[in-house]
Amino acid sequence: MSVLKRAGIAAAAVAALAVPAVVGTAGPAAARAATTQGCPYGAVCIYPQNAGWNGGHPSHFYYSYGAHNLSGMYGVHRIYNNQSGGATMRTCTGYNGTGCQGYLAAGYYIDKDMTPINSITLQP
Repeated sequence: MSVLKRAGIAAAAVAALAVPAVVGTAGPAAARAATTQGCPYGAVCIYPQNAGWNGGHPSHFYYSYGAHNLSGMYGVHRIYNNQSGGATMRTCTGYNGTGCQGYLAAGYYIDKDMTPINSITLQP
């Protein structure tokens, strides 16, 4: 089950939902051309476990295209794609970007169980 929400407007409501994955948007493109919820424009940010937006303090930042291996991430984390244009991000069950699933478009976030996830990829 997924629910669409606007970032910043309904963050508290989204954090309170008990669903496997919540996907939302951060608003119009003009509003995203800056740091949003502590995530710099052009980055994909991951926030601490069960912390929602964590007061605008992501724990991980990713800027370069390609695969990024993860370690020690368990439970539900918010992932926000603050990249530009049509850049997307994927979560992958294998290391080095193997076993990838879905696409998270620029300007959107998802609350995702990261226990089975071992890498993410960023692509233009």
